[in-house]
Amino acid sequence: MSEPVTAAAIAATIDHAILKPELTRAEVDADLELAARYGIFSVCVRPSDVAHAVRVLAGSGVAVGTVIGFPHGTTTTATKVAEAHQSLADGAVELDMVVNIGRLRSGLLDDVEADVRAVVEAAGDHVVKVILETALLSDEQVVAGSEAAERAGAAFVKTSTGFAGGGATVPHLRLMRGAVGDTVQIKASGGVRDLDTLLEMRAIGVTRFGTSATATILDDAAVRESGGTGTGASDSSSY
Repeated sequence: MSEPVTAAAIAATIDHAILKPELTRAEVDADLELAARYGIFSVCVRPSDVAHAVRVLAGSGVAVGTVIGFPHGTTTTATKVAEAHQSLADGAVELDMVVNIGRLRSGLLDDVEADVRAVVEAAGDHVVKVILETALLSDEQVVAGSEAAERAGAAFVKTSTGFAGGGATVPHLRLMRGAVGDTVQIKASGGVRDLDTLLEMRAIGVTRFGTSATATILDDAAVRESGGTGTGASDSSSY
């Protein structure tokens, strides 16, 4: 028998994505208000929005994270380290960094590992999640990237940016979960738009979800918790 769905338990796994480049300040603020209202774990905002999000969410209990080398992963390691230092100075507590995807696909795993390790070291005690961009990788590359991230000290391996034409899939998540030890967590992002998808992924060991469909997911969780059947509705948001 599966464990009961509670809205609070699901909320504690969500990083609400506020990353689209065209978002206005008013749209960002609306999403920050939504995050506070639903009591989710964190928001993941654009680097230029970190300080503002920290101010807006002060006292809400919602953490602020941001992205590094986003969305392509092709900036230099020195640039990623500088981004990490600036984001932490602005108040971010978690960093989602994109690997150098081309080097991962080239099999240059020492380069990939060094790139990740430099950001992990810059982050100190803060959580670093490593985005592999699984839609662009073979199964072997998904495994190799996950293993390199673990060797470099990352806290999480993560599927996707949401900007590469594909997102999290159960087969990729199974590969990632099997490639790393129990101390490394798995984050699914890209296409996590409804509660049933989230629950399927949670059942295979995913502990964090990047999504912009937070309201859809948590409203459905609340209905089910209260004894309703839920809608299973999907959301057109992309991330």
